[in-house]
Amino acid sequence: MITRIFAIILLAFSLGACAEPPYTNVDNGKLKELITQGVPLYDVRRAEEWSQTGVVEGSRKLTFVDSAGRMNPELLPRLAAEVGKNDPVVLICRTGNRTDSLARELAKAGYTQIYNVRDGITRWIGEGNPVVKN
Repeated sequence: MITRIFAIILLAFSLGACAEPPYTNVDNGKLKELITQGVPLYDVRRAEEWSQTGVVEGSRKLTFVDSAGRMNPELLPRLAAEVGKNDPVVLICRTGNRTDSLARELAKAGYTQIYNVRDGITRWIGEGNPVVKN
Protein backbone atom coordinates (compact mmCIF):
# COMPACT_ATOMS: atom_id res chain seq x y z
CA MET A 1 0.00 0.00 0.00
CA ILE A 2 2.76 2.47 0.94
CA THR A 3 4.64 1.61 -2.25
CA ARG A 4 1.54 2.35 -4.31
CA ILE A 5 0.98 5.70 -2.56
CA PHE A 6 4.64 6.60 -3.09
CA ALA A 7 4.35 5.71 -6.79
CA ILE A 8 1.26 7.90 -7.18
CA ILE A 9 2.98 10.83 -5.48
CA LEU A 10 6.08 10.38 -7.63
CA LEU A 11 3.96 10.25 -10.78
CA ALA A 12 2.11 13.43 -9.79
CA PHE A 13 5.38 15.28 -9.25
CA SER A 14 6.85 14.08 -12.54
CA LEU A 15 3.74 15.07 -14.50
CA GLY A 16 3.80 18.53 -12.93
CA ALA A 17 7.44 18.97 -13.92
CA CYS A 18 6.58 18.25 -17.56
CA ALA A 19 3.78 20.81 -17.76
CA GLU A 20 4.22 23.68 -20.19
CA PRO A 21 5.27 26.92 -18.53
CA PRO A 22 2.70 29.75 -18.43
CA TYR A 23 4.87 31.85 -20.75
CA THR A 24 6.71 31.52 -24.07
CA ASN A 25 10.44 30.86 -24.23
CA VAL A 26 12.13 32.75 -27.06
CA ASP A 27 15.56 32.59 -28.66
CA ASN A 28 17.60 35.58 -29.80
CA GLY A 29 16.04 35.60 -33.27
CA LYS A 30 12.54 35.93 -31.81
CA LEU A 31 13.82 38.49 -29.29
CA LYS A 32 15.02 40.66 -32.17
CA GLU A 33 11.58 40.37 -33.82
CA LEU A 34 9.80 41.36 -30.61
CA ILE A 35 12.11 44.36 -30.11
CA THR A 36 11.43 45.46 -33.70
CA GLN A 37 7.70 45.22 -32.97
CA GLY A 38 8.13 47.55 -29.99
CA VAL A 39 7.49 44.97 -27.29
CA PRO A 40 9.13 46.20 -24.07
CA LEU A 41 12.17 44.24 -22.89
CA TYR A 42 12.83 44.22 -19.14
CA ASP A 43 16.29 43.28 -17.92
CA VAL A 44 15.59 42.10 -14.39
CA ARG A 45 19.16 41.62 -13.19
CA ARG A 46 20.90 43.74 -10.56
CA ALA A 47 22.81 46.98 -11.22
CA GLU A 48 26.22 45.36 -10.82
CA GLU A 49 25.27 42.78 -13.45
CA TRP A 50 24.20 45.49 -15.90
CA SER A 51 27.56 47.18 -15.35
CA GLN A 52 29.51 43.96 -15.89
CA THR A 53 27.94 42.92 -19.17
CA GLY A 54 25.90 45.82 -20.48
CA VAL A 55 22.31 45.39 -21.60
CA VAL A 56 20.43 44.81 -24.84
CA GLU A 57 19.82 48.23 -26.40
CA GLY A 58 16.41 49.58 -25.40
CA SER A 59 16.12 47.40 -22.31
CA ARG A 60 14.20 48.74 -19.37
CA LYS A 61 16.18 47.97 -16.25
CA LEU A 62 14.12 46.71 -13.34
CA THR A 63 15.68 44.49 -10.67
CA PHE A 64 13.64 41.41 -9.74
CA VAL A 65 15.53 40.20 -6.65
CA ASP A 66 18.40 41.56 -4.59
CA SER A 67 21.60 39.60 -3.88
CA ALA A 68 19.89 37.95 -0.89
CA GLY A 69 17.02 36.73 -3.07
CA ARG A 70 14.42 39.19 -1.76
CA MET A 71 11.93 40.41 -4.34
CA ASN A 72 12.11 44.09 -5.22
CA PRO A 73 8.87 45.58 -3.79
CA GLU A 74 8.80 48.19 -6.60
CA LEU A 75 8.84 45.64 -9.40
CA LEU A 76 5.18 44.66 -9.70
CA PRO A 77 3.76 48.19 -9.20
CA ARG A 78 6.15 49.64 -11.79
CA LEU A 79 5.49 46.85 -14.26
CA ALA A 80 1.73 47.24 -13.78
CA ALA A 81 2.04 50.98 -14.48
CA GLU A 82 4.00 50.35 -17.69
CA VAL A 83 2.55 47.11 -19.12
CA GLY A 84 -1.10 46.08 -19.29
CA LYS A 85 -1.96 42.52 -18.31
CA ASN A 86 -2.90 41.68 -21.90
CA ASP A 87 0.09 43.46 -23.47
CA PRO A 88 3.20 41.56 -24.50
CA VAL A 89 6.32 41.85 -22.34
CA VAL A 90 9.77 40.29 -22.70
CA LEU A 91 11.95 39.36 -19.71
CA ILE A 92 15.71 38.79 -19.73
CA CYS A 93 18.21 37.96 -16.99
CA ARG A 94 21.62 36.29 -16.97
CA THR A 95 20.59 32.72 -17.90
CA GLY A 96 16.78 32.58 -17.82
CA ASN A 97 16.29 31.27 -14.29
CA ARG A 98 15.13 34.47 -12.61
CA THR A 99 12.92 35.32 -15.55
CA ASP A 100 11.36 31.86 -15.34
CA SER A 101 10.38 32.61 -11.74
CA LEU A 102 9.20 36.12 -12.53
CA ALA A 103 7.22 34.98 -15.58
CA ARG A 104 5.39 32.44 -13.44
CA GLU A 105 4.56 35.16 -10.89
CA LEU A 106 3.31 37.48 -13.64
CA ALA A 107 1.14 34.69 -15.06
CA LYS A 108 -0.40 34.19 -11.59
CA ALA A 109 -1.04 37.94 -11.49
CA GLY A 110 -2.97 37.72 -14.76
CA TYR A 111 -0.41 38.66 -17.42
CA THR A 112 -1.14 36.79 -20.63
CA GLN A 113 1.69 37.52 -23.11
CA ILE A 114 4.96 36.89 -21.31
CA TYR A 115 8.15 36.06 -23.22
CA ASN A 116 11.22 34.65 -21.48
CA VAL A 117 14.58 34.96 -23.25
CA ARG A 118 15.97 31.44 -23.11
CA ASP A 119 19.55 31.45 -21.76
CA GLY A 120 19.36 35.21 -21.13
CA ILE A 121 22.04 37.81 -21.76
CA THR A 122 24.69 35.06 -21.62
CA ARG A 123 23.55 33.55 -24.92
CA TRP A 124 22.81 37.00 -26.39
CA ILE A 125 26.45 38.00 -25.86
CA GLY A 126 27.73 34.52 -26.72
CA GLU A 127 26.10 34.76 -30.14
CA GLY A 128 27.86 38.06 -30.79
CA ASN A 129 24.88 40.36 -30.35
CA PRO A 130 25.59 43.94 -29.23
CA VAL A 131 25.10 45.36 -25.77
CA VAL A 132 25.03 48.89 -24.47
CA LYS A 133 27.24 49.66 -21.47
CA ASN A 134 25.88 51.78 -18.61
